[in-house]
Amino acid sequence: MNEILDTILLLALPASGKSEVRRYLELMPAEPRRRDFHMGPSVQLDDFPYVHVMRRIDDELGALGLQRVFFHAPDRPFQNPLDWGTLIELVNEDYERLTRAASADPERAGEELLERLDAASVKAGAPARLGALDKPARARVAAALEAEARQLLREQRAGRPESLADRTLVIEFARGGPQNAPLPLPEPFGYRWSLARLSPKILERAAILYIWVTPEESRRKNQARTDPSDPGSILHHGVPLDVMLNDYGQDDMDWLLGNSERPGTVTVKARGRTFHLPAARFDNRADKTSFLRGQPSAWRPEQVRAVHEGLREALDRLAGLVKP
Repeated sequence: MNEILDTILLLALPASGKSEVRRYLELMPAEPRRRDFHMGPSVQLDDFPYVHVMRRIDDELGALGLQRVFFHAPDRPFQNPLDWGTLIELVNEDYERLTRAASADPERAGEELLERLDAASVKAGAPARLGALDKPARARVAAALEAEARQLLREQRAGRPESLADRTLVIEFARGGPQNAPLPLPEPFGYRWSLARLSPKILERAAILYIWVTPEESRRKNQARTDPSDPGSILHHGVPLDVMLNDYGQDDMDWLLGNSERPGTVTVKARGRTFHLPAARFDNRADKTSFLRGQPSAWRPEQVRAVHEGLREALDRLAGLVKP
């Protein structure tokens, strides 16, 4: 059994408890985290900040009287579903930045972020929409995003270790597809397609921790956590109902586990290679995690025991599946 898990893909429907679990693991002292959860100090990657940035860009374009380029409307899904791949390409780039020497901060963080979004879109097979804006409009959007882009850079740099050695990288994202769509979900929806777009450098080291809730519970918890005054928050952002029904009406994790080439894994066909990612589920269908959004001083011992034991069991199983 591996003492330390190298890379964990923390996956689930929205509001299932991913970010709450991440918070609990971050607050856990080093010795019990290693002993009970097979985790070293964690390094975090998440695609949600880029979803928030895309919606912000659309809002700025709307304020200029221009057409939105990413979403049909503030409360609607992506115009081009290939942007699920755009998000993965941004995660791949964030991973590469973790593994190479730090570069100097860009002079204009907003403009750099627009360039990154276009480059990731092209890699995913989508058009470079921001490059098609006229120069005045692009400059105004970049300026409007400057402070947020700079803050995102600061947060990423603050979480960047000198080395990933003896640490556990946690990569969080959610994927799904329309309610009642036949399985397997059609590309580019679901985990099957997005996992296959991850960098082989990630897939070679990754295992999946899946937070298991029903789509109905995901929608209930999404409504309960939503704070309209804090839309960029990891813990308190809300996903619009139309998106919940059409992008997250179900997911394909159960199908992937049931149709894998090896038991206890998810088979990923990526870039001419086949990966078998060890996978374990933390059962959160009866909510164990919402209390973790509150202050630790308010956590009740029985709540902590339930989440701790559930995670310990899942991560112990996962560590047993990972080849040394």
